Amino acid sequence: MKVVIHAGAHMTDEDRLVSCLRDSCATLARLGTHVPNPENYRRLIRDIFQTAQVAGLSDTARASILDATRTDGATRRLVLSNQGFFGTPKMTVGSGRFYAAADARLAQLRQVFAPDEISLFLALRNPATFLPALVPDTPFAGVADLLRGDDPVALRWSELVARLRANFPDVALTVWCNEDTPLIWSQILHAMAGVDPEVPLEGEFALLPEIMTRQGLDRFHAFLESRPALTEAEKRRVVAAFLDKFADEAAIEEELDVPGWDAAFVDRLTALYDADVAAIAGIEGVTLIAP
Repeated sequence: MKVVIHAGAHMTDEDRLVSCLRDSCATLARLGTHVPNPENYRRLIRDIFQTAQVAGLSDTARASILDATRTDGATRRLVLSNQGFFGTPKMTVGSGRFYAAADARLAQLRQVFAPDEISLFLALRNPATFLPALVPDTPFAGVADLLRGDDPVALRWSELVARLRANFPDVALTVWCNEDTPLIWSQILHAMAGVDPEVPLEGEFALLPEIMTRQGLDRFHAFLESRPALTEAEKRRVVAAFLDKFADEAAIEEELDVPGWDAAFVDRLTALYDADVAAIAGIEGVTLIAP
């Protein structure tokens, strides 16, 4: 069986990916992909992790998860999603790295699903907006407290990606930029589900209402209805074209109010992030989903 681990990152899709996939449960089940309700396994896996720290991993851990998720013998692909797989928001940054606990957590998951083929899916986000977004879900008063002395300029997603590739070369890794998700949402859904791009899935344009004007959204859907034979690549170009003309600028713009961060510093973090993503694209064994 193939096991898909979607580990966030925090403050990216907010469970919309797994929700959209669950809306297509019947279609996916016929194709051998099972997307269980996260409520049936998140607490269980957390408890398995915690117990393993004291008593070691139980021999029945995998069976417990398959039973809780109602995964049967017809399942060829199991999709598990939790932005907390690699830790809580306050654990996201530490020792100058993103998700320092990711290695230990993935090792546990690898041990649980030892008979299976694991693949990891992870969204990235510009540190300039990612770090401030984390703060409300932590005990910290601000970004400086969250960083605990770490320099945001030195943080690199590529360090996390390279670390996981080095330590788990048998785990395929797929990443994408959260900023690109409206353009590549359908690609992400199909990749996680492991189905052909032409398989229709619910919610393929679920993010557009958040960033496109009502007028643009109505015209977009009318355009698609008039051209049912468009390929997935053509649909992506249509999305880009409509966003170029009908984007809701108020919804897209993010206001940042971080003490000590001026516009020049935010631009610097953004430029470093862009370069970091380019570096990730060159790491062997990594699939970067991009527009």
